[in-house]
Amino acid sequence: MLKVPIFEFIARLIPEAFIFMFAAYTFSKVKIEKKKYLMASFLLGISVFIIRMLPINYGVHTILNIIILTVIATSINKINMVNAIKSTIITTVFLFVLEGISVLILSSIYGEELQNMFQDSKLKIILGLPSLIIFGVIVIGYYTYLSKRNKLSYV
Repeated sequence: MLKVPIFEFIARLIPEAFIFMFAAYTFSKVKIEKKKYLMASFLLGISVFIIRMLPINYGVHTILNIIILTVIATSINKINMVNAIKSTIITTVFLFVLEGISVLILSSIYGEELQNMFQDSKLKIILGLPSLIIFGVIVIGYYTYLSKRNKLSYV
């Protein structure tokens, strides 16, 4: 079970849910419908929070989050199932790669002290923000690119 303090829920899970849902739209090449986007993002954030509170092994929550994101993208946002699955996998892999690069950079700067830094939940959130921000910028850039070329459609 992962403990998720309220601060982490507000500072990390909610922004992450909004970016993940935005990525689901973007990688599926679907125009955002604001009401559905907001509702789906909040539902995803709450779902991830609940999943992290479950007494399950580390890593299982990631698989459950992928399933939940796919279900929300298809049921609320009406994104095609195949596109929702592809976009969810792309999103997850992309963020894992960015987080891996971030940890490599941080470990080269802080060395063994980094492990202790990750024990502090507020510091862990701050250290994790660069990868989330970079991912968000990439997704927004790609959405803008698709939008300018009229490659987005409503479902």
